[in-house]
Amino acid sequence: MGKTVFLLLLIIAVAAGGLLWFDYLGIVDIKTSAAPVYRFFGLQGRTQNEGTEDELLNLDAERLAVRLEALDLRSLEMDKERQDIEKNRLELDRIAAELETRQKGLDEREQSITTNLRIAEVKDKNADQFARYLNGMPPQSAVAIITAMDDQAAIDVLRKTEEIAKAEGTSSIVPFWLSLMPAERAADLQRKMAERP
Repeated sequence: MGKTVFLLLLIIAVAAGGLLWFDYLGIVDIKTSAAPVYRFFGLQGRTQNEGTEDELLNLDAERLAVRLEALDLRSLEMDKERQDIEKNRLELDRIAAELETRQKGLDEREQSITTNLRIAEVKDKNADQFARYLNGMPPQSAVAIITAMDDQAAIDVLRKTEEIAKAEGTSSIVPFWLSLMPAERAADLQRKMAERP
């Protein structure tokens, strides 16, 4: 009988110790429910605060709070994504403006090149026509006209005359014209033609 009582007391002591240990770990709340027993032994038990109905633990309110917190986090993520999208949009706008500026520059360059080509074509046609007129004139008259021209125009006409002679398979009259010119002028034109082929 003594053994049984001892074992029962041991079981009660182990159970009480386990409950105290679980209370310490926060798994169960023994001190609040056992507060009268604690006071009987002169110990201070844990008491629950008296509160209104609104202050009591409400599972729906907890769920709502968790959902609101999740919504706040989602809102913050969306704000960050919105800022990233806005930053990317601004970067794309900057790149588009830069590309548009480059395209305008390329268009202007193309237009300038086209204009220069047209001018060169017109100049070439004029030089061709003028060289043909000079070929039909007496050499003295042609030389007088060429001598009065500015250097670049005279060089263009002389070169065009040589091209025409080469295309037609005839000998060029340019050396004869140069021999009829004043020596200084002829030398000057020949030097410039050699410098700028």
